[in-house]
Amino acid sequence: MSDRRYDVAIIGAGHNGLTCAAYLAGAGLKVIVLEKNEVVGGAALTEEFHPGFRNSVAAYTVSLLNPKVIADLQLEKFGLRIIERPAANFWPIDAERGLLMPYGVAGRQKAIAAFSKRDAERLPAYDAALERAAAVLRDLVLRTPPNAGGGILELIKAAGLGRRLLGLSVEDQRLLIDLFTKSAADYLASWFESDIVQGAFAFDSIVGTFASPFTPGTAYVLLHHCFGEVNGKPGVWGHAVGGMGAITQAMCAAAQARGAVVRTSARVAQIKVTEGRASGVVLDSGETIQARAVAANIPPKLLFRDLVPDGAISPELRARFLGLKSGSGSFRMNVALSELPDFLCLPGKEPQAHHGSGIIIGPTISYLERAYIDARLHGWSREPIIEMLIPSTLDPSLAPSGRHVASLFVQHVAPHLPDGRSWDEAKEEFADLVIDTVNRYAPNFKASVIARQVLSPLDLERRFGMVDGDIFHGQLSLDQLFFARPVLGYADYRMPVPGLYLCGSGAHPGGGVTGVPGHNAAREIIRDLRGWLRAH
Repeated sequence: MSDRRYDVAIIGAGHNGLTCAAYLAGAGLKVIVLEKNEVVGGAALTEEFHPGFRNSVAAYTVSLLNPKVIADLQLEKFGLRIIERPAANFWPIDAERGLLMPYGVAGRQKAIAAFSKRDAERLPAYDAALERAAAVLRDLVLRTPPNAGGGILELIKAAGLGRRLLGLSVEDQRLLIDLFTKSAADYLASWFESDIVQGAFAFDSIVGTFASPFTPGTAYVLLHHCFGEVNGKPGVWGHAVGGMGAITQAMCAAAQARGAVVRTSARVAQIKVTEGRASGVVLDSGETIQARAVAANIPPKLLFRDLVPDGAISPELRARFLGLKSGSGSFRMNVALSELPDFLCLPGKEPQAHHGSGIIIGPTISYLERAYIDARLHGWSREPIIEMLIPSTLDPSLAPSGRHVASLFVQHVAPHLPDGRSWDEAKEEFADLVIDTVNRYAPNFKASVIARQVLSPLDLERRFGMVDGDIFHGQLSLDQLFFARPVLGYADYRMPVPGLYLCGSGAHPGGGVTGVPGHNAAREIIRDLRGWLRAH
């Protein structure tokens, strides 16, 4: 058994853990990152799933990665390059109709006008409203939320936030209340009349959220997906050359260049607590790594279920963490393709703009609602919602010449199937249904599939620690946001065990490949450790 000492031990080398490590090491702290898998990256990982075919395994697209994180960590210096999609999204509707949404207001208005001239006219005002709300959100994401019960300093922080919000116009305050409390369906119905147009915008409200677009709070999820940018262009989506693993490889290189130690195949078995304070970790091998602080880039539910020892916190508080809502209703597939899909409504197997966009099977808001109800009743939707990306149209390195890879991100599936059925026995059946669903819109698709990689919610939990397959480390519901994320009283990245911090998506501002929880947690850890060092 060896005994090693660091300033900070970080559990999990996903993108937030690596981001946190880079900032901490850059501040002169001695940092070690411990990853249970053989490679870094967590869910932002690229791998070869069939000979000659590589793709992002779980996380699959770029927009929310914070520009401050990109700049501070100099990720481009370490090889990161992001290519913009030629168009935003494409919705095949039926054999004759499709909605291809380009970038730019004029192009989007023209596309929407085919379904409703009134909706096209309303689009600029809708965009402006969302941008005003997104501007407030961008201001909040890099802030540490005020922490309930934290004393006078937290009251001052809350007062400052209150002044910021009260400084908004009454109309913008109403807008924020609408977006934080309403369902996406109700909010969108106040803007648009077409079921197809409502469905196009509502898709973002159910991504990573096992909920109907008619569920209160889903308007916020819609907003959460609307404040991203690529290469300085707001609202643009992109592809990291080499897949999502290119992001985490660049982050790892940045952290190591600053002096951080990164170890793979190093599963943490337990957090070591000495005299009531986190003092390091114990690995599965029995090795003890001592540290002044421990930062966890894992779901809080997993942290308190498996790693925080009994007696370190009260049973009541542990029950609160274990009771967090999780389960994003997500199912992930990668497929190797012999040719591009030939859509009935937009024919052609040669690369076109829609092939490089997000291809969404979910033609109406009614379709999205039925999919949720079906999944609640039967475990999965018999007409699933599918977002397909074909990144090889932008990045030929991912597949052999003339061949392609596609990501299929599927909603809605229940984290736990009814009647005790396991996802291990059901996932291939559902994967067949997913393929058949795409095939209805592009009849050559099924025959073009050479190989596939299938990840059920259970697979996502086993491989990446995502409890109940939750890609956000906990639902983005009103009771689990901002100063209540993950739990009221522990929103400032400091957990109830002194010296233990949360630096992953279970903390503010939530999920997606943003790097923000890692950035914010590092800031708080640095503040605390500098005080600790002065006192010792």
